[in-house]
Amino acid sequence: MDAYWDKSKVAGNEDIIHYLNKYAPPKLFEPGEKYLYSNTGYVLLASILEKVSGRDFIEFCNTEIFNKLKMNQTAIRSLAEKATIKDFALGHVYVPERNAYIRADSFPSSNYTIWLGNRKGPGRVSSIADDLLKWDQAQYTNQLVSQTTLADAFAPMHLNNGVISNYGFGWELRLGENIVWHNGDNPGYKTIIIRFLKSNKTLIILCNNATDAFENLTAELKNCIQAPLVR
Repeated sequence: MDAYWDKSKVAGNEDIIHYLNKYAPPKLFEPGEKYLYSNTGYVLLASILEKVSGRDFIEFCNTEIFNKLKMNQTAIRSLAEKATIKDFALGHVYVPERNAYIRADSFPSSNYTIWLGNRKGPGRVSSIADDLLKWDQAQYTNQLVSQTTLADAFAPMHLNNGVISNYGFGWELRLGENIVWHNGDNPGYKTIIIRFLKSNKTLIILCNNATDAFENLTAELKNCIQAPLVR
């Protein structure tokens, strides 16, 4: 898309899939040979959901997840919709030469969020920590999916050579620690959710500046959660 798309237009899933077929980027490896995260994979998943359900992906998420859990501050929003929210946390990037944090949408590196602005599946969900905690706690019930399905999501894949790939269905896995997690970023943002399954504790960090200290902060907070209680 970056090479061929007319960036005066806004692309959606049908456009992305059409361009995949039209320009046929080379296969990186055989299925099951190794694991590599792919945003395009989530485009395909959202499009499959629409085909199977006969429903728009955004409507489906609103009805079956966000509204059901009363996640009232969560939505898959367009840039125009985000602009109407007066306290929306805009992403920022630190610029050493100016000794200041500058809005990420001031830089060309964020332009893809405009011309891929109608994509469904990867990204575009904006939320708050309280809403994400509601979603997290619902995972301990059958409210969204069955515990059997969730167990499948938390199961690692065995690659063709027998090596385990510690990525389930949308989750990074640390099975020895009973931890599942996922991070995400957009220009100016860094986020992570870490679920400590055995203790039913969750760490959610939503950061609207792309600070280099994010990983250290995450590690320190994770250690605090895992540390034994001192009386």
